Amino acid sequence: MSVKTSSAPRRTLPGESADQHLQLDSRAIEAAKRSIEEGAVTPSYGLWRDDIVKLLNDALATELVCVLRYKRHYFTAHGMASPRIAEEFMEHAQAEARHGDRIAERIVQLGGDPDFSPDSLSRRSHADYDSSADLKAMVRANLVAERVAVETYRQMIDLIGDKDPTTRRLLEDVLHDEEEHAEELKDMLDE
Repeated sequence: MSVKTSSAPRRTLPGESADQHLQLDSRAIEAAKRSIEEGAVTPSYGLWRDDIVKLLNDALATELVCVLRYKRHYFTAHGMASPRIAEEFMEHAQAEARHGDRIAERIVQLGGDPDFSPDSLSRRSHADYDSSADLKAMVRANLVAERVAVETYRQMIDLIGDKDPTTRRLLEDVLHDEEEHAEELKDMLDE
């Protein structure tokens, strides 16, 4: 099956021949008709699926540890500025929980098992839990964790590249939120 973009003669680029056309891989399409128990996971996911599931499970652990840290800070924040900042902590905890849910859902779509085991959460998480009692230390710990999340999501996006566009878009969405969280926390520290 050839796909043409116009009826005008096609310009060839260096390394191409004039008789090349964009074509779908009919063998991969035929293979997609088999193994229907795999759901959305077709053979084109290839060797990277298990690696992507592991990356996602580590991201899930990070999100869950962040939920726990933000909730602890929400409930223990005190001082004159604490009501406003504590409310921000709760909003971030809820956003991190939504990220975790989306990541867990994607793991299942890829045929994996989301790992919610509390025994390994902190070990698999990229970000640290924090039990600071001082409000400024709480904000700082959360900012550090958000910066770690930004860096790890950027690296994951680069690693996944075109291997799994759906996961890449999910991670880009989460990265956008994490960057916003980091900016909000930085503004709190600057006040």
